[in-house]
Amino acid sequence: MLVGSAAAAVVLGLVGLFASRRLGPVTAFALAGLAWSLVVIALVTLVPPSGTATLVLAEERSESCSTDYGGPAPEGFWILGGGQRMLNTALFVPAGALLVLGLARWRGAWVLVPLGLAGLVGYSVLIELTQLEVARIDRACDVTDVVDNSTGALLGGAVGLGLAWVLQPWRRD
Repeated sequence: MLVGSAAAAVVLGLVGLFASRRLGPVTAFALAGLAWSLVVIALVTLVPPSGTATLVLAEERSESCSTDYGGPAPEGFWILGGGQRMLNTALFVPAGALLVLGLARWRGAWVLVPLGLAGLVGYSVLIELTQLEVARIDRACDVTDVVDNSTGALLGGAVGLGLAWVLQPWRRD
């Protein structure tokens, strides 16, 4: 997971560097950072948890997502201590902030940003459906995760608005 994250950071950092001449550094690195954030989210949520068996028999896998708000997930998380709900929220904050910062340069941002935030919610739903369908990764599909991820994306969007006001990506210098 860490190697994949580092490799994506190097590749997308170079993409941001090359795109900065055309888009300006704030927009280019924000969009590259958004792509990196999406890669990290996929790695964190779709790699099997440490210390668990990665073989889940088809007969034992869940047939549907948990709709019990609060869900089947344990309180801890295998990377860091603390509540999993807080970490699910925090995981999507950078994506929301970088999305807004990356799109703030264009006139159509008032349409693109809400569509992008809706796309982040869709990305969360897609991750949860993947966790449901791919039993081998031993992850649980849970509506609580979608709510927490969506909250993180919206909080990040608010942070991105503040950053856009300060950094003014529509200026090239």
